Amino acid sequence: MKYDVMTLDIMKGFAIYVIAIFIPGVILKGQADEFAEDFNSHINIETTTWLYSSSSSPSGYAEPYFDPMTLSNVTALVGKSAYLNCRVRNLGNKTVSWIRQRDIHILTVGSYVYTTDQRFQTVYHRESDDWTLQIKWVQKRDAGVYECQISTQPILSYFVYLNVVVPTATILGAPDLHVEKGSTINLTCSIKYSADPPAYIFWFHHDEVINYDSTRGGVSVITEKGDVTTSHLLIQNADLADSGKYSCSPSNADVASVRVHVLNVRAIVSGEHPEAMQTASLGLSRNWINSILIPLGILLLTNVNFSTSTPVYRVQNI
Repeated sequence: MKYDVMTLDIMKGFAIYVIAIFIPGVILKGQADEFAEDFNSHINIETTTWLYSSSSSPSGYAEPYFDPMTLSNVTALVGKSAYLNCRVRNLGNKTVSWIRQRDIHILTVGSYVYTTDQRFQTVYHRESDDWTLQIKWVQKRDAGVYECQISTQPILSYFVYLNVVVPTATILGAPDLHVEKGSTINLTCSIKYSADPPAYIFWFHHDEVINYDSTRGGVSVITEKGDVTTSHLLIQNADLADSGKYSCSPSNADVASVRVHVLNVRAIVSGEHPEAMQTASLGLSRNWINSILIPLGILLLTNVNFSTSTPVYRVQNI
């Protein structure tokens, strides 16, 4: 009986200990959880409010954005390098990609290249936040729209159009040039929009290369190289046989042509040689008629003597 009373006293003591120690801990833990939840809710509300006010402010951006001063049109010469700029502010942990719109081909992601074409690469300029897409040795097929993309949700895109300029050759006075027999034929061919001066320029007459050392003589070429390359073909003492199609063929541009008409003006005026009007074309242009035949007609009229053959008429009133 004595041991039972002792056991009961021990159990009562343990119960009092549990009530005194464990129950207040549970109460305190519940209060702590409520306090933490309430604290976190205040932190979340304040953070959300700050992000919203910052993104709506004209003076600050919490999200990445494109610099509005970035060029959207770029022109490059064939054979040279093209540089397409994409200036991104507040990029943070996002990435910038370049995509070719023609075939929706991903060219670069960040500084990594995702194409086997080694002409493409992205260069990052930290001082200007510029992700520049460089295209080396530009070809005509590279022309088109390129997309600069930021990996936000939703995705932000900026489009740049690349215009590729191809070298062109033109001959002054084309398509028809009229010269007088015995004068000097001076043909000028200009090559524009060329990355480098042409390696050579060939002149053709009737689709045959002109030989400057031929027995005819009097044929020479003067070439001036620069941003615009010009080639002058000079043919002295022009004859009827020099009429026909002349072509300028540079190494880096398409062929340009002109049709030359050599005329024996004196024979036309005197009427001695009607065949002098022959040209390499099937007919004469309207400009030639206005510039040659009309003045010749006036010249003929001024040389006629009307004093011996012109009758005098009088009008009588009936």
